[in-house]
Amino acid sequence: MNLKVIAFDADDTLFVNEPYFQETEHKFCALMSDYLSQQGLSQELFRVEIQNLDLYGYGIKGYILSMIEAAMKISNNTISIEIIEKILEYGKELLQKPIELLDGVEETLAQLHGKYKLIVATKGDLKDQQSKLHRSGLGHYFHHIEVMADKQEVNYEKLLKRLEINADEFFMIGNSLKSDVLPVLAIGGHAVHIPFHTTWEHEKVSHKVEHPNFKTLEKITDVLPILL
Repeated sequence: MNLKVIAFDADDTLFVNEPYFQETEHKFCALMSDYLSQQGLSQELFRVEIQNLDLYGYGIKGYILSMIEAAMKISNNTISIEIIEKILEYGKELLQKPIELLDGVEETLAQLHGKYKLIVATKGDLKDQQSKLHRSGLGHYFHHIEVMADKQEVNYEKLLKRLEINADEFFMIGNSLKSDVLPVLAIGGHAVHIPFHTTWEHEKVSHKVEHPNFKTLEKITDVLPILL
């Protein structure tokens, strides 16, 4: 491999994210339990989230707005100001969650630093992702941080153009087959999937991925024998 850039997803690849969203969803369901079952509430919230993706994009702020909209729909616009205030409180708590690095992340970055151009390629809210990376203490390892509106083929192609590299010089590491692997393979890049113990429903892929430029690894340090 003639690799120049190693890209890392952020959420649930470098540090914990999805469990915090699930914790917030449980709080939302408990708050709205007078209206629907937990399953019904979760399904309605997910439906509203997906409908709003094109408008709000990915990230916590869009999630907060979707929780408020879902609560209004579920209650037929009868929820109190107190419930809306509680949802806003949950969102602010989510924005201030501590950064919990995943095992082996700093060791991996330290060993690769200086040997490749390391970047972050992640989705989400720009301010939130920049804040998390700053608080993580990992920022000095990265040459570039790209907060992407989405992770489809066209988004990666634009990223490669900005980095002035070819697809076969790009190596993506992430926890999502849908966002971190399939579009990268489709444009001719290399990708590694490191599954996290929980995955947002929107990111799940049902079919098996087989490709010469693809590997599934158990933990992030497993990329070191491949890249060094």
